[in-house]
Amino acid sequence: MNRRSLPPSARWSGAVFLVLLGAFFTFHLSAQTLGKMHHRSPDVPRLHRSDEGPLRVVGASTALRRQDIWEVHLRGSAPEIGWAHTQLLRDRMLSNEAVLQGALHKYLPSPLLRSLVLDWAALEYRSLDDELSPSRKNEMAASALAFQPDPFAGLFPTYQRFVYLNTLYDISLSFEHSPLVGCTSFVVSAQDSSTGGPLLARVFDFEVDEIFDVDKAVFIVKEDEKIPFASIAWPGLVGVVTGINANGLALVVHGARAGPVVSQGTPVLHAMRRVLSEASNTQEAIDLLTSQPPLVSHLVILQDEGGHAVVLERSVHQPGFVRRLERVAAITNHFEGPLKSDAKNQRVRGTTSTLARRARADALIKGHHGVVSPAQTIAWLRDRKDELGRELPIGDRRAIDALIATHAVVFDTRSGRFWVSRGPRMMGAFVEFDLNKELAGRLEPQAKRSEIPEDPARAALMNHMRKPSLP
Repeated sequence: MNRRSLPPSARWSGAVFLVLLGAFFTFHLSAQTLGKMHHRSPDVPRLHRSDEGPLRVVGASTALRRQDIWEVHLRGSAPEIGWAHTQLLRDRMLSNEAVLQGALHKYLPSPLLRSLVLDWAALEYRSLDDELSPSRKNEMAASALAFQPDPFAGLFPTYQRFVYLNTLYDISLSFEHSPLVGCTSFVVSAQDSSTGGPLLARVFDFEVDEIFDVDKAVFIVKEDEKIPFASIAWPGLVGVVTGINANGLALVVHGARAGPVVSQGTPVLHAMRRVLSEASNTQEAIDLLTSQPPLVSHLVILQDEGGHAVVLERSVHQPGFVRRLERVAAITNHFEGPLKSDAKNQRVRGTTSTLARRARADALIKGHHGVVSPAQTIAWLRDRKDELGRELPIGDRRAIDALIATHAVVFDTRSGRFWVSRGPRMMGAFVEFDLNKELAGRLEPQAKRSEIPEDPARAALMNHMRKPSLP
C-alpha cells in the first residue's frame, strides 16, 4: 500500500507520532546539554585503601564496622575527605545506590517515562550546586573521582548524580506523600550538671529499604580549619541530618510542609553541615541557617552546651521563625508559628501521624518527674502507645516507634557523649560514643563500646516482623 492509499486518519496519526518522537529527542538532547553540571576535579592525593584486619585505612582516615554500626573517621581537606569517604565505603555506596535505582525502576517502570522524568529533573535542577560552597563541591567532586569506574554513569555523570543524591531529602519533602514526615524528637534543655547534661533525642523515620538502617554510619569529621563534628547517616551522605560538634552544638532536621517549592536554594543537609562546621551555639546556628535560602520547608531542632533549645521553622521566601522550647519538650512534623494556618501544614496535621505522636510525646513528658536520663529518652523513643496509654498495633504509624526508624540518637550536649541505635530499627541496644575521645585518638578495633540495653520487647517485635504478610 503506498502513502496515497492510506486513509487520512492513519496519515494524521503517523504525522503526530513523528512530531512527538522528534519533540522527545529534542527535549532529551537539550536536557543532556543544558542540564549538565560542570565542576573541575580538584587536586587530591590518590591514596588507595589498605586494610589492617577489620580496620579500613586511607591516609589519615579510617572505617570500621563494629556492633552493627560503621564508624568512619574522615580527616584532612575537603577533597581529601571526599576521596577517602569513597575509597573507604565504595562497596556500601554501591549497595545503597542500587537500592535507590531499584526504587526508581519500581515506581517508573516505563523507560520512556523514566527518561522524561530524569530529563526534566536535569533541567529543573541544573543550577543546584550553585548554592554549595567550594568546599562541598570539591568534596563531592573528589568523591566522584574516587568512585570510578562508575556503573551508574549512564543515568547522570557521577558528580552531578552525587549532588542529586545529597539533595534527595529536599526533593523528597516536596512530594505530598513524603516518606520523611514521620520523625519525633525530645529535648531536655536544663539539668543540673551532677545529674547529666542537656539532652537532644531523635528518631529519624524514613520509609525506605532497610539498608539505610542496616548500613548506618557514624561519621567523625575533622576538616581542616573547621569545627570537628559527628554525623549519623549512611555511606555516601556528605550533608547532615543528625549531628553534634566539638563545641556541644547538636541539631536534627524534621520534615514539614508549607509554602512553595523552588529549584534554587541551599539544600538543608548542606546548610546543617555548615552550621556544625562553623557555629558554637544556638544563636550562631540560627544566624547561619537564616542566611541560607532553603529549597523546601522543614524544621531544624537546635540545642547547645548551655541547654538553649529551639525549633527553627523554615520555609521558602519566609524569614525563619524561632520557637523557644520548654525545659522538656517534644517536636514532630508540623509548624506552630506563623505558618500554622498554611494549607500544606494543615494537610500534614490532618492526614499524617504528627498530632498523634505529639500528643503521646507530651503525655510521656507530663507523666515523668525528676531527672531525665539518656535511657529514659530512649524509652520514650521506643514508645508504641497512644495518647491515653493504650497499646497500638505493632507498626501503627501513630506510634512514636512505628518500626520504620533509619536511626535514633541521643546527644548529651554538655559532655559530648551520644548513643546510636544499632538496629534493627530501635529494637537493638544503643551504642555509646564520646566525641571528645573520638577526636583524640585512633580507632581500636578490639574494644567493645558500652551500650544502653536493647528493647525488652525485642523478641516479640522480631517475631512479628518475621510473620508473612496477609494477601
